[in-house]
Amino acid sequence: MVTPFEDYLLNPASLDVRLGHNMLVEVEDTDKLSPITLTSFSKATPFLLKPNEFVLTETFEMFNMPDDVCGQFALKSSLARAGFEHLMAGWIDPGFNSSVLTLEIKNARQYHAIPMWPGMRIGQIIFMRMASKPDVSYRDCGRYNSDKTVQESKGL
Repeated sequence: MVTPFEDYLLNPASLDVRLGHNMLVEVEDTDKLSPITLTSFSKATPFLLKPNEFVLTETFEMFNMPDDVCGQFALKSSLARAGFEHLMAGWIDPGFNSSVLTLEIKNARQYHAIPMWPGMRIGQIIFMRMASKPDVSYRDCGRYNSDKTVQESKGL
């Protein structure tokens, strides 16, 4: 279901996921989000998410959900305590496949930037087996399948 899978990311009831290399950031002169790469950033020299700044970013991991398993993204509690906020759009439908997960992240702090870098443990996925397969799989109806990088809204 998750590629690459790393044993050390397993928790008692979830799997940690890491921050990928691509991000979409808001800029003042356009309503479109602008792409940036995090490739040159690291834990020692992180990207600094400014107070109140909103970004779309991606997981490093790619998902291939079976038709009888769904998932929920949850921000790591240590990151929430540092000021990160996730905008609660982390549902993973059965059949979501060949895709990274786009994350909606905001710095909820008022005065201080918070660091981000590729590979940091950004959240965790809680997997749930469904009682039965849905009538229509996301594999057949999902508009975010096969997304290899972070995506803006396809619904507006």
